[in-house]
Amino acid sequence: MVPPLRAGTQTSVFRTFAVPTTGSVRQAARRAPILEDMTDDPADEPAAAQPPEPSPSEEQPLDRRAELSEFLRSRRARLTPEDVGLPRYGHRRRVPGLRREELSQLAGVSAAYYTRLEQGNGRNVSAEVLEAIARALRLSDAEYAHLLHLAKPERHKVRRAAAQKVRPGLRGLLHTLEGVPAYVVGRRSDILAWTRAAAAVFGDWGELPARERNWARLVFLREDYRDLFVDWEGKAADVVSYLRMDAGCYPDDPRLSSLVGELSVKSDDFRGLWAAHDVKEKGFGTKVLNHPLVGEMRLSYETLRLPEDQDQALVVYHAEPDSPSAESLRLVTGWGADATRAGEAARRA
Repeated sequence: MVPPLRAGTQTSVFRTFAVPTTGSVRQAARRAPILEDMTDDPADEPAAAQPPEPSPSEEQPLDRRAELSEFLRSRRARLTPEDVGLPRYGHRRRVPGLRREELSQLAGVSAAYYTRLEQGNGRNVSAEVLEAIARALRLSDAEYAHLLHLAKPERHKVRRAAAQKVRPGLRGLLHTLEGVPAYVVGRRSDILAWTRAAAAVFGDWGELPARERNWARLVFLREDYRDLFVDWEGKAADVVSYLRMDAGCYPDDPRLSSLVGELSVKSDDFRGLWAAHDVKEKGFGTKVLNHPLVGEMRLSYETLRLPEDQDQALVVYHAEPDSPSAESLRLVTGWGADATRAGEAARRA
């Protein structure tokens, strides 16, 4: 059964940077990313002055037709005839994965109709056809939502990204989470607020300029975060897939455009992951960290979407009770924001 449509989808915008996609290289405009309303603890602090938002005339929305084409090709390429129960004819295949004719057969549409869709012409495609194609491609919830957004953009109201604020009540809740690594993440993977325990585990974000308090920047541009996550590749892929979803909700967000463009220029890893067109919604799981103070510890996390602002989520980490990781977490949070510096100093000694 085709998964139900969710609000999050994926797309992107670019500016003067050359940003590779699955089949081409695009140009995106160079603009310094700006992050807003970020503090290192729940206490109220005056927000730093922010430059004015770029005017709408400066924004360069993405080429939706090209994005639709590239996304469908990338999903088709990951399936083989054996995956979907089709016989494989011939020993040599000119294309990876399923042929267009094979996919159209599975979806119950003509090959010519599907070819037009994969070429980016989704204006008149019906919801029923998209559902059939989603089944044939075995799309996830997030991928199905993304397909609908790209093929039927007129069904989605284009929203301009407004500055995000963390409610005082939520900041008060963070104050009560003593010893619990937790933070509020917003659009573009911006880190909006956090507990002191989170600063102990992940580093003192309060020492960073506001624009640097962003998971994508930390993961792809900071060597210490490559060392922090034992499975850095998995963390990096997650961050990019979340950005893809976020970009679908705000395709005209100039700050997200700038972030994607800059990371594509500065990080080969980001550029390759972005071109893969993978999408995912943040949920729950486990991360293994190599903390400079205590070494390896395994933490589970849960993501709680905020009912009044679905673009914000509270992410809470915890260790299994009475486990070595729980003891390590207790030691780390006892140091507070100095935990990372203490560990690095101990390693250098």
